[in-house]
Amino acid sequence: MNPVRLGYLYGFGAYLLWGFFPIYLKLLRPAGPVEILAHRIVWSVVFVALLLAAMRNVGFLRALARRPRTLAAIVVAAALIAVNWGTYIHGVNSDRVVETALGYFINPLVVVLLGVFVLRERLRPAQWAALGVGAAAVVVLTVDYGRLPFLALTLAFSFAGYGLVKKRLGLPAAEGLFVESAVLALPALVYLGWLARRSESTFGHVSLGHTLLLVLAGAATAVPLLLFAGAANRLPLSGLGMLQYLAPILQLGCGVLIFHEPMPPARLAGFALVWVALIVFTVDAVRHTRRTRAAARTPVPVTATR
Repeated sequence: MNPVRLGYLYGFGAYLLWGFFPIYLKLLRPAGPVEILAHRIVWSVVFVALLLAAMRNVGFLRALARRPRTLAAIVVAAALIAVNWGTYIHGVNSDRVVETALGYFINPLVVVLLGVFVLRERLRPAQWAALGVGAAAVVVLTVDYGRLPFLALTLAFSFAGYGLVKKRLGLPAAEGLFVESAVLALPALVYLGWLARRSESTFGHVSLGHTLLLVLAGAATAVPLLLFAGAANRLPLSGLGMLQYLAPILQLGCGVLIFHEPMPPARLAGFALVWVALIVFTVDAVRHTRRTRAAARTPVPVTATR
């Protein structure tokens, strides 16, 4: 199969799984958000460890142990993804799927914002316009909710920060996920042990299906990330950027159409402003990519010398 087509296949697979993930999380009730998070961490370690063993790719751990600064950055990445996962699970299980979708719609704009303040990047006028419209959307949604959309903002900033750290680390998807999950595994196991000692654990006490779903949380976490890595290695950034909106669109559909969460006119107006900002941002990114490629293909005139 053509590598680009295969990349789009991987990308659609990843974002479809992420888009319908709220349905999976709802099935994990009556487990609480922290218990689900702990199981997600522990079983991610088990799943990826088996995968790496099958690939005979465990030597990277020895090399990583000799890089303390990289290990420190991995701890930061692990903390950020734990906040992101925990917030997302809490949002879904507290019937705020629409707000979680908002977080991932806002995320590309937050990435640009981090580029300005952390990487000292200079923005094009259209990018500033997109940020301005995005800020107006947050104001409208704040009025609608009667508070800042903290859950959405936490998701957006934690995932953008995680992406920034991961970009600097440059670890492959499976190896990165294994080390990040391993960093979080000990506190996760301690928490699960504490729940079991208090007879408050749902693992093995609800049904066989519920127990299997908790175990499969590791695969449900790792598989979309591995598919995403396969897409990222085969697709241009513009193509990957367009795909990233599929997941929050599906999450929004789950929230409104399946879980029947409210979408009053003011909230819809706020989402509309976010979509306008994303359209401006995406069109500018595509045009900039095309201009850059055209400039790269333009031959440089050779000046005759005497």
